[in-house]
Amino acid sequence: MSTFDADAVVVGAGPTGLMLAGELRLNGASVIILDKLAEPIMESRALGFSARTIEEFAQRGLIARFGEVGVIPVGHFGGVGLDYQVLEGGSYGARGIPQARTEGVLGGWARELGAEIRRGVEATGLAQDAEGVTLTAQGADGTLTLRARYVVGCDGARSIVRKLAGIDFPGTEPAIELRFADVAGVALRPRFSGERVPGGMVMVIPIGPDRSRVIYFDSAEPLRKSPEAITFEEVAASWQRLTGEDISGATPLWVSSTTDNSRQAAEYRRGRVLLAGDAAHIHLPIGAQGMSAGIQDAVNLGWKLALDIRGRAPRDLLDTYHAERHPVGARILTNTLAQRILYLGGDDITPLREVFTELVDNHASVRRHLVGMVTGLDIRHDVGAGEHPLLGRRLPERELLVDGEKTSVFALLNAGRAVLLELGGDHGLGEAAAGWADRVETVRADQPDCDAPVDGILVRPDGYVAWLAPQGAGLEGLTDALARWFGPAS
Repeated sequence: MSTFDADAVVVGAGPTGLMLAGELRLNGASVIILDKLAEPIMESRALGFSARTIEEFAQRGLIARFGEVGVIPVGHFGGVGLDYQVLEGGSYGARGIPQARTEGVLGGWARELGAEIRRGVEATGLAQDAEGVTLTAQGADGTLTLRARYVVGCDGARSIVRKLAGIDFPGTEPAIELRFADVAGVALRPRFSGERVPGGMVMVIPIGPDRSRVIYFDSAEPLRKSPEAITFEEVAASWQRLTGEDISGATPLWVSSTTDNSRQAAEYRRGRVLLAGDAAHIHLPIGAQGMSAGIQDAVNLGWKLALDIRGRAPRDLLDTYHAERHPVGARILTNTLAQRILYLGGDDITPLREVFTELVDNHASVRRHLVGMVTGLDIRHDVGAGEHPLLGRRLPERELLVDGEKTSVFALLNAGRAVLLELGGDHGLGEAAAGWADRVETVRADQPDCDAPVDGILVRPDGYVAWLAPQGAGLEGLTDALARWFGPAS
């Protein structure tokens, strides 16, 4: 029998890896996180997170740790303006929360829950067998060998875990480059959604008192093979050419660039090795989808992996991670490439842009579709039979009354466990689900205000509805749904 250093080793202490570690710890799995960086990053590529990620943080009681979270009500799709509030809970994302702050919040949470974070350690090899994975790594103290039931690569676009596992990473080569700089000491007009200008696109995002991030696409600049070599002098020259504004006297805080290189792992799971975040999918960073998609991967995977580790998972539960998240990742790659064409294409794209704008301006269904796509609020998983519009979708936040006390749907999910809501009286749900009481919490609550009352809702730990009983429909399918997602009854 194998001796394990941890149930899971997570490689990568970015937002995805930290969120996954917290999810695993909530469900009783031991976790070691490895990261090759000796210290957390100070730079922040992401400056916020999506509407769906706001919900997921709220489901774990984390959103309050960010303080007051402002949201951006309006945004764009490929430069075409959109009111993101056309969907309940819709927004272009949280405003002005740097990635470094998000990592700080998630890192503190993971540690509180008992996750161990080891920095300055880089994975160098892995071998898996029927019982677990042996991972080798190199750190300041030499070679380290760890044994775990599972290894999850959350180690970015150049993922060593993905390479060691032999998982293909097909996709498209970069065609364009976005460049950006964080600057201080210069007053600039905000351009939140970006503006098309002759020769490219420019964007200005305030990131603090007297600080801004400038982002631009300059069609006159060739795609470079070494993006890290960009200098602030080059940024200032392009900015003046595109806008007429002189920022050469500003203090550069950070200069970098990114491309539209779009790739997706062919498999999110190979045996006991799994991938999440940028290790599984990369794309043009547009619409706050990159970091958010990784966090959503972690929330989908964490409870499933923990159930498997505890020996409580149905046989094929881990396979649903790839089945559910791979199509979501593919859709993000598609929509970001489509936005690149609309946003950064030349004059030959003008007719397409005009037709697209007409569709957005005149059809509410188009606006809802695009907002749902970018935010992740329209994701629907295959949870089995049933036509109710909530099945397979996230359960929206609602205030509930439980034992005379006010609570909410999201608050009931703080513990990271599944919840079976029995609404408006005793319908026998608790008795039917008694064999799953160690995995599913049954909560009796008053019926919330809604157009179509229901007697019961089974909510997975990630907030998605796995079963639902319309009012008066009885318990048909409940035990099947419990067994499908949470294994056999005890």
